[in-house]
Order: sequence, then structure tokens, then C-alpha cells
Amino acid sequence: MASDELLDRIRLSGDVPRHVAVIMDGNGRWARQRGLPRHLGHREGMKAVREVIEGAVEAGIEVLTLFAFSTENWQRPEREVSALMSLLQAYARKEGDALRRQGVEVHVLGELDRVDRPTRRAVDTIVDGTLGGKVLRLNLMISYGGREEIVRSAQELARRVAAGELRIDEVDEEAFASTLFTAGLPDPDLLIRTSGEHRISNFLLWQLAYTELYVSPLLWPDFTRHNLYEAVLDYQRRERRFGRVGAP
Repeated sequence: MASDELLDRIRLSGDVPRHVAVIMDGNGRWARQRGLPRHLGHREGMKAVREVIEGAVEAGIEVLTLFAFSTENWQRPEREVSALMSLLQAYARKEGDALRRQGVEVHVLGELDRVDRPTRRAVDTIVDGTLGGKVLRLNLMISYGGREEIVRSAQELARRVAAGELRIDEVDEEAFASTLFTAGLPDPDLLIRTSGEHRISNFLLWQLAYTELYVSPLLWPDFTRHNLYEAVLDYQRRERRFGRVGAP
């Protein structure tokens, strides 16, 4: 079925997921299968990023969260980490204007104090340059880990209690969620994972509690807006119960 037909079906099927999160996996394997260095797989993966952003805009998704670089990725060879940071800088320079024209507001979330100065400048440029976009909020998760985020939030709540800013009985789910990087956003309705792996890899551990999961066998550089539409249609066929009994 053509992409336009899939998009028409999405629009006719009702509930479009407000928030879609994506674990973009498979760049290295894509390169290895072709006898190419890993950094070329990451570069090719940037085309898939563009495809999915444009597809999200067309489908009416409000928030798109992409797992771009995990805290564990810092353990990769220095050469690969450097190539990834350079690629992020190039992405910020090249895509900022197009994202602004599409009404995309970019937020970069994670432990950014670990990011080098040139990359941080590039990040600030694309964030500032797209501020005010109303069509799609794009979260790029960089130097991010779900367990680390939870520990960070627990420490912040403990600090507030110790400082007398918060009572212990006021520490609830709402208070905890307010300290997360995604504070103020709806939890993801749909998580897409590419490369056929069935795990969430320390991504949004708190936020994914009731998220629908969709695993694609495709490696990330091969993933297109057509595949995004297929995932959204699959989501629309599901019944979300949130622990309650479904309709008879």
C-alpha cells in the first residue's frame, strides 16, 4: 500500500498517538552488512531521522522523542563518539532552518554537561532557532539514560524535602514526574524500536509504563515514513486498557 493511502487510513482511523518515542537501532549493523565503517551507518541514519520527523508532522503526531545517544554510548571507542558528536553538529547546522519552517520545536534532553563545547553550541543553536514551533515538539535525547534520570529525580526530591520545600507525604507520582526531563509532556503512547531487538535499553523507564510497543525488523537507516505510518496504524488497532478491564 502506498504511503499516501496509509496516511489517509491513519486520518480516518481516529486516535493518532500524541507522543511517539523511537529507539533508533541498527546503524552499525547496517554499515557492517555493507562493509562500511560504522560512522557511515550513523550518517545514513540521519536520513531516516528526517523521514520520521516529516512523517510525524504529516500524521498529526504532537510529540516525537528520539533516542539519539545514551549514557552507555560514552563507552564506545573515542573515534566513534567523536564522529557522532560531529554528526550532531552537522545535523544542527543543516536541518535547523527546515525544522523551523515545518513548525518543529526542538528540545535536547539529557546530561548535557558531558557533551563537548562545539556540540553544545550546535545544540543551543537548533533549540533557540526553532523555539516557538507549534506543529511538532521534537525531543532529541542525548547523553540520556533512564535509570540515571530516575536517580537524578530522586535526588532532587530528597533535596527539596531536606530544604523544607516539600513534605514527604507530597512525594507522589505527580511530584516525581515533574522532575523528569519530560516534565509537562504526556507519556509516550507508542514506542517504536528498530532492528528487531525486543528490549527498551534503559530508555524512558518511568514514562513507558503503559506505552504500546512496536518492534520493526528494519535497521534504522532503512526505516521510512511509510514504516512510521504502519506502526501508527498498528497502534490504532489496539485497545489500551491501562490495567482496566476492556470492553465486552
